Amino acid sequence: MSSNTNFAVWNALTKGSYSGLTNGNTTLSSISAADLAGCTATMGITTGKWYWEIYIHFNGTGFIYAGLSSGYEGGGFYSGASTTNGMTPGAIRIRDNGTLSDSSSSDDPDRWGTITLTSTNVTSFTDGDILGFALDYDNKKLWISKNGTFYNSGNPAAGSNQQASWDGDVPIIYPAFEPYYPGTPNNGGTANFGQDSSFSGNKTSGSAAATDGNGYGDFYYTPPTDYLALCSANLPTSDDIDPAQTDSDYPGKNFNVVTYTGNGSTQSITGLGFQPDMVWINERSSSQDPSIYDSSRGVTKRLKSSTGEAESTVAAGFTAFGSDGFSLGSATENNDSGETFVAWSWRANGGTTSSNSSGDITSTVQANQAAGFSIITYTGTGSNATIGHGLSAAPDFFMTKDRGRNENWAVYHSSRGATKYLTLNDSVTEYANSNRWNDTEPTDTLFSLGTNDNVNGSSATYVAYAWHNVDGYSRFGGYTGNGNADGPFVYTGFRPRMLFIKQVDNTSNWNVFDTARDTKNYVSRHVVFDSGVQEYEGSSYSLDILSNGFKIRASWGQINTNGSDYVYGAWGDVPTKFNNTF
Repeated sequence: MSSNTNFAVWNALTKGSYSGLTNGNTTLSSISAADLAGCTATMGITTGKWYWEIYIHFNGTGFIYAGLSSGYEGGGFYSGASTTNGMTPGAIRIRDNGTLSDSSSSDDPDRWGTITLTSTNVTSFTDGDILGFALDYDNKKLWISKNGTFYNSGNPAAGSNQQASWDGDVPIIYPAFEPYYPGTPNNGGTANFGQDSSFSGNKTSGSAAATDGNGYGDFYYTPPTDYLALCSANLPTSDDIDPAQTDSDYPGKNFNVVTYTGNGSTQSITGLGFQPDMVWINERSSSQDPSIYDSSRGVTKRLKSSTGEAESTVAAGFTAFGSDGFSLGSATENNDSGETFVAWSWRANGGTTSSNSSGDITSTVQANQAAGFSIITYTGTGSNATIGHGLSAAPDFFMTKDRGRNENWAVYHSSRGATKYLTLNDSVTEYANSNRWNDTEPTDTLFSLGTNDNVNGSSATYVAYAWHNVDGYSRFGGYTGNGNADGPFVYTGFRPRMLFIKQVDNTSNWNVFDTARDTKNYVSRHVVFDSGVQEYEGSSYSLDILSNGFKIRASWGQINTNGSDYVYGAWGDVPTKFNNTF
């Protein structure tokens, strides 16, 4: 077994309140009569083929569920007794009596779509049995084995006779497990994601330390061909931003955050590690509208994320994009003497643009395809239209602004879809309206515009900023709050450098956290995109930034109201597959 990797374990941050975790968090046990003891793995699945095993500890009373979770409530599996058998909405599972079921079709249909369960020759399992799971994320299939034999002559390598399939698009899938016993405790299971074929000493023989096709793992049974151990070395990270593949395009060379103090004169801000093409500046110590500059529109052209005001020219505001940062003039909005600031910066294409005629509207695009970011400028037509964005995948998050008139910013977020939009410069809830995105999801070349003046007024000039998910670097998703200081855990696949959170079904600011202002957990300092207020700080707003995502640590309504829906966006500095500390 190769040792230069870390394997998934059960995630203590997603467990039920009474769950028992032992043996390095590989064993999950029910430890009280009220314990539903459900949780998910520490690594989420966003692509590829994966295999894992669970050794069952079961005394024949109560029940055990094992399977998949869609992370409906921020990656968790446990949801309390009010939900069916403690399972989160968005789960596919097998019970100890051999029953296949799901809690997905009624609770979360837009993720899984139509689920087909095949129970032919599926039998019960009990104490001492080993369950195996083979998940083909891309082809949307799950196989289950007992003691080395897949039910119904299933063949994951050939893609046949699976136990579950679906036709929806689930953003992240997690291995999940839930033992429950209403009396004497100690129903449970020990997982082997590749770290130990003895299941912490419960078994002594097997297939002699079987590895996956990449040489990782120590499995009791040989994984199906092309199915991998869920470990850090196997985690998908785009080659374009993978530190192991390149020394020039890793996450810290595409996005970074700096803090500085204004001097009221001129100064150069350095330390980014690259030449930025978009810089978003927010004053921390007093009230000032946040400013956005980009190298497509020109260094002196300012937009405010907190208002619908038209673009302004500020000669002494932002004066240059430098090789390691940017330069400022004496204007108070970015360089007020003695005031503190934070700046979030992205790299596009060094200011070099190109014409894009893929859509009905010809756009001017500056794209960084490796990092999934582009700056798009265009002129509206007043009619439904499409526009090329210059990226290699469909955007998951983009925002548009009329440059010449006082119009609101319009925001698309993939977790909410093209039938809805958000307003960047306001704390209002999301809206349903077809005249922003024409009720049409973006593609890997285009996004669609309706007729509203926010996005496509006749002869009006616009700028749009677009991003898509990049494994190991950026992720845009959603979660549901639980109203508890032990809040949702959200898996990103990297350590976030910067994170925004917006409640979508209630009035709430666009709250922004980063690890430049808070260098250790908990993280609580936050500013907002949609207002010129100064920075907030305090435990009431706290969350943890982790190597694989973030964990809400407060019941503050703007990040964690029970049952409320939130969107987030995160950019990282270190992918989960690499050793790192916070």
